[in-house]
Amino acid sequence: MTEPVTERADQHPSSPAGAAPLVVALRRLDPDLPVPVHAHPGDAGVDLLAREAVVVPPLGRATVPTGIAIALPEGWAAFVHPRSGLAARHGLTVLNAPGTVDAGYRGEVAVVLHNTDATEPVRLARGDRVAQLVVQRVEQVRFAEVDELPGSVRGAGGFGSSGGWTPPPGPVGGAS
Repeated sequence: MTEPVTERADQHPSSPAGAAPLVVALRRLDPDLPVPVHAHPGDAGVDLLAREAVVVPPLGRATVPTGIAIALPEGWAAFVHPRSGLAARHGLTVLNAPGTVDAGYRGEVAVVLHNTDATEPVRLARGDRVAQLVVQRVEQVRFAEVDELPGSVRGAGGFGSSGGWTPPPGPVGGAS
């Protein structure tokens, strides 16, 4: 059995000058698709490609295989994020965003896409970029149950408590 690759490379073209990226073992399940790489220096994620053509129906979802499996070292996880262009132009997003790939998972990375458009299907071709994969350090935690939490400036405020949007006056939908 192959162990996760945890050593660091000396340099990598997509890393800031002198920074050594984490080297992650990757198995290509489809030799005709390229290995994911950062498109530009400093990019947080790499694009994930569709291993097969898929149609995401209006308001529907589809699970899209990517043709890769990875072995992350302990203390790391990968997160599947939507691509902003697909979301803005086609209403296509990652349903469980971000999808989580745990360090111990060795199966094919797949993306659950959701089409938010009520009328138009989204057709994806084999090899299309469908999502982004961001690899990050994660901490293991142990929870300590307490009767009271310590105070904070924010307190229990959530779900828009910081403001930022005021609905326009009048009825919803422009009806008079």
